Amino acid sequence: MAELLEMFSDEGELIGSMEKKKFHQTQRKEFFENGKVTSRHKAVKLILMTSTGRVILQRRSKWKGDNAGMWDKTVGGHVTKGDSFDLTMLKECAEELGIPATTVSKPEFEISVVTTDLHVLGILTKLSYLDFNKSNRKQKDGKVWTEPSMTQFYIGYYDGTIRFMDQESCGIQVFALDELEDEIKKNPDEFTDDIKYILDKFSDYIRPIKPKGRHELND
Repeated sequence: MAELLEMFSDEGELIGSMEKKKFHQTQRKEFFENGKVTSRHKAVKLILMTSTGRVILQRRSKWKGDNAGMWDKTVGGHVTKGDSFDLTMLKECAEELGIPATTVSKPEFEISVVTTDLHVLGILTKLSYLDFNKSNRKQKDGKVWTEPSMTQFYIGYYDGTIRFMDQESCGIQVFALDELEDEIKKNPDEFTDDIKYILDKFSDYIRPIKPKGRHELND
């Protein structure tokens, strides 16, 4: 069954729905013809850490049409028509990494991460929502196009086993924050613009779990 995405105008108005592959083809065509895309969809993006604060990055499969073979955020996905951001996030964790996860509110997050066995269940919470997120996508021919989306960002912790359930990823690597920032400086072309943006905006949240539930997230 085709995956349908809701289409929104620049003003945020719902203008219809379209099959995912066709939607991307339409966006690419518009970008290379006009230099911009005037329709967007909903998306989720997650940075997942171990309890020690090390960042888990996913390497995109060489078979991917965009950003093939590059290191990327832990999980990202499109919101299917009729689904919520939270449901999409849980489905993407299961489909891309084979991990069970749940989302909790920010006040619950600081307690959940110290009372849950993170080898069994990932604990996630929402960060910022960006109504007009721009994601640069590098094609295999080297051309870059910009995909706009209405994006909900998440952060979370997980210490368990990761099992790739599809062909969207070809591996993972775990970085300490300073190691990751150094690697990006040395080899910027190996990392997507998405992960660079997330680190720039949310690096203050990338840290080990504090004892006794004192893990505060500020709005």
